[in-house]
Amino acid sequence: MTALWLFARGWAPDRAHYPTQGVSVGAGNGIIEWGTLAAQGTDFAYIRAANGWGQRDPAFGTNWAEARKAGVRYGAMLEFSLCRRAYEQATPFITTVPRDNAALPPVIRLAFDPGCKVRPGRDKVLSELNTLVNLIESHSGKSAVLNVTKDFDADYDIGSGVNRTLWLDGNFFPPDYATRPWVMWTASNMRHIDGVDGPVRWNVVAP
Repeated sequence: MTALWLFARGWAPDRAHYPTQGVSVGAGNGIIEWGTLAAQGTDFAYIRAANGWGQRDPAFGTNWAEARKAGVRYGAMLEFSLCRRAYEQATPFITTVPRDNAALPPVIRLAFDPGCKVRPGRDKVLSELNTLVNLIESHSGKSAVLNVTKDFDADYDIGSGVNRTLWLDGNFFPPDYATRPWVMWTASNMRHIDGVDGPVRWNVVAP
């Protein structure tokens, strides 16, 4: 069991199949040694900027600047909430994330939040999400990417409701739960690498 656990902690997809790989990080990962991440082949990083409750990630500014300094490509992530209107969620993102032509497209992560028990109908969710996408894209000047978890997509079928690039989750095995193919995949949410305390979400780009 120990050997299997150690293997799982260090596993990443073969770069022969997925040459572009990177991390998702936020304040919960503590102080990050970005130079160490870059030296280990971290090609890009998505950095948590804010959540849907209007709370800004306190480490965003530092992580954004240090990733850029280390030569790691960087982008910002907003965590969506079913309990807030689109404009309420967009405001902390827009006021936190600078306009940056070198940045990767912004990501909106769609996952059920244990602190939000509301479950609006699909039409309402898609309406709010489309509004949020438009607000984020207007600020960034780039098309948004939607990082959708399996259970969220099962309830709301985001892939067929919003025509944006999909990023899906699935430890160790490529996911197939959306109605359209993924462009990004969280291949592990338990990978341990030097330069970061605790596990990180390790992501790959479709070849």
